[in-house]
Amino acid sequence: MKQTTPMIAGAVAVIGLFILSETVFIVPQNEQCVITQFGKLIRIERDPGLNVKMPFIQDAIFYDTRLLSHDVEPTEIVTKDKRTLVIDNFAKWRITDPGQFYQRAKTESVAKGRLRDIIYSELRVDFGSHDLAEIVSSKRGELMKQVTERANAKAMELNMGVQIVDVRIKRADLPTENQQAVYRRMSEERKRIAMQFRSEGKEAAQRVRGQTDMEKAQIIAEAHRKEQEKKGEADAVSIKITAGAYGKDPDFFEFTRSLDAYRKAFAQRGTAVLSQDSPFLKRMGKP
Repeated sequence: MKQTTPMIAGAVAVIGLFILSETVFIVPQNEQCVITQFGKLIRIERDPGLNVKMPFIQDAIFYDTRLLSHDVEPTEIVTKDKRTLVIDNFAKWRITDPGQFYQRAKTESVAKGRLRDIIYSELRVDFGSHDLAEIVSSKRGELMKQVTERANAKAMELNMGVQIVDVRIKRADLPTENQQAVYRRMSEERKRIAMQFRSEGKEAAQRVRGQTDMEKAQIIAEAHRKEQEKKGEADAVSIKITAGAYGKDPDFFEFTRSLDAYRKAFAQRGTAVLSQDSPFLKRMGKP
């Protein structure tokens, strides 16, 4: 009898600890809890710390309060200009009302499936109303903001107790079978643009050369005109000075003119027949 007493006490202690573990639970700092009884929601515990529940008939289900990530499998979407894109996106969301979340979804996997359907529905609507160039340009951020707002509104209509914070696209690629054709079209388009730029450059170069040649001809003509004017002025001054100098002594002027004539005549080899009274022989002296 004395030996069974410690065994009974030990068994009672174990049973007591087991009941205590089913009664007392702790809500962590980054989690929230719903208390259910036979599957029915009883209450919500959001404050971290020690709490109690009825053992065996009540359960504590914990949900994360932090921002959750949902990475979705890539899917194909057709744009406004009939281009097919393979979209790889992810979403950031959180559980805002654990009670509604438990009643509508119960688990994160179920909630993620519904969120995936909502987000892809909005992506198809939004991308289907824009061209490929707009989607891959800087407008993508604005488009994703619109998708996030509409997807969050639909999630709130479902009363799942969740909030979609952000929807982003990791990659937006063309299907493999279309990439080569698109690359060829892009290459041809770039070649066409390059040829257009070269043609415009040649046209501009010819226009600049023509303008330069015209300005050059104008400058040369103006310089030639000024040159002739200066020469004319110089000749007039020279003639005036010469006339003034020779006018002071006409006989000396005639003598120098005769010497110039002799120099030019004798510089060429030949024979000239002149009469004795020729003016050319006036300065040669009498025979």
